Amino acid sequence: MKRIYFLAILFAIVSQSQAQSILGQWETYDDKTNEKKAIIEIYKQEDAYFAKIVKNFVRDEDAVCEKCEGDKKNHPIIGLVIIENLKENKDEFDGGTILDPESGDIYKCYLKLVENNKLKVRGFIGFSLLGRTQYWLRKE
Repeated sequence: MKRIYFLAILFAIVSQSQAQSILGQWETYDDKTNEKKAIIEIYKQEDAYFAKIVKNFVRDEDAVCEKCEGDKKNHPIIGLVIIENLKENKDEFDGGTILDPESGDIYKCYLKLVENNKLKVRGFIGFSLLGRTQYWLRKE
């Protein structure tokens, strides 16, 4: 009986730690119209977190990032890496950048899981007070 109890607790801990991850697919919504814009996949590469667009609901499937600079200029929107080099820092992920594919602008950013299925995404210039926040919802 003790063994079953121990296994149940262990399963609950493992399930909770996996559920608290930012990894996976997230739906983004337009700030003004609340229409679904894209599905973003957050993944980990070595010690850093990245995110790329895997589905776009706003533009054509073959749309490219015309306003981006450098190696991202004219890169297809699908597959475009928009978050780079975030590091886990206690209960948030920061130290990286986020790209706005509509403007081509790159901002500092941080992510914080505010609920199991809700992610706070903050892009800013300089200090985090000067920026914009979006909330992404985990894709079910």
